[in-house]
Amino acid sequence: MDTVLWALMGVVAGACIATQAPINAQLGRNLGVPVAAAGVSFVAGAILLWVLAFGQSVVTSTPIAFGAPAPWTFVAGGVLGAFYVFSNITLTPMIGAAAVMALSVAGQLIGGMLLDKVGFMGMAVREISVGRLAGAALIVAGALMVRTL
Repeated sequence: MDTVLWALMGVVAGACIATQAPINAQLGRNLGVPVAAAGVSFVAGAILLWVLAFGQSVVTSTPIAFGAPAPWTFVAGGVLGAFYVFSNITLTPMIGAAAVMALSVAGQLIGGMLLDKVGFMGMAVREISVGRLAGAALIVAGALMVRTL
């Protein structure tokens, strides 16, 4: 049952991203500067994440380790996320939410397979098999079909 719930959570998260793209694109049009919409989105998300982090800290009695050494990844994740949100805000009005999501999923899958292959940042190494390549090819083909047909 847990596997089904985790899979459902992934699907819901994907639907949230698909919904976020047009919301942020509209916000960008309203603000007149698309990158400002990305900033508003990140501030809103940061506030919620800090509330959740402090809540989890209280519930689990685990203090947040402010002042712990921070590797380069401290900012890299935010930079990558900012590029992703900015790209969605920019592309959604031009090519539509479905095409943006399809291309994003294709990029995520290709990137994920490459990161798995090298065991990036301690992840388990998973070889790029024929089945995984076929699945990626189908996703890329689907993304192209959503964009062009």
